[in-house]
Amino acid sequence: MYRYLSLDWINELTAQVAASDHMREVAASHKIGVTQVVSDGPEGDVTYHVQVGDGEASFGAGVADPEDVKMEQAWDTAVAVATGEMNAQDAFINGHIRLWGDQQKLLDNQAVFGALDAVFATVKEQTTYE
Repeated sequence: MYRYLSLDWINELTAQVAASDHMREVAASHKIGVTQVVSDGPEGDVTYHVQVGDGEASFGAGVADPEDVKMEQAWDTAVAVATGEMNAQDAFINGHIRLWGDQQKLLDNQAVFGALDAVFATVKEQTTYE
């Protein structure tokens, strides 16, 4: 089992994204770098990123380079969104997820997040949210 947002969880998703044909397909027609910062978790603050473009897709610890969008949220919000207890759009609207950067680019790259959700689903069964 992987604890949500632990380095082991990030490393597993890194491997799954690298192995995903669908992520590479989406990356052929989309380009974005997104940094996520989650604060106050069991392991402190966690920063990870997704980077797609030119047919390449990567996920890993640290900030996106280049970073088009940055999102910040507290651990409780991240867990609620990840487990489906909170809708991500509602979390944005209600200020639980703070967003910086190119919002239009974020909207234009929704296919990236759909593909990433499919990868997350492969790891979700092995994830604990404690």
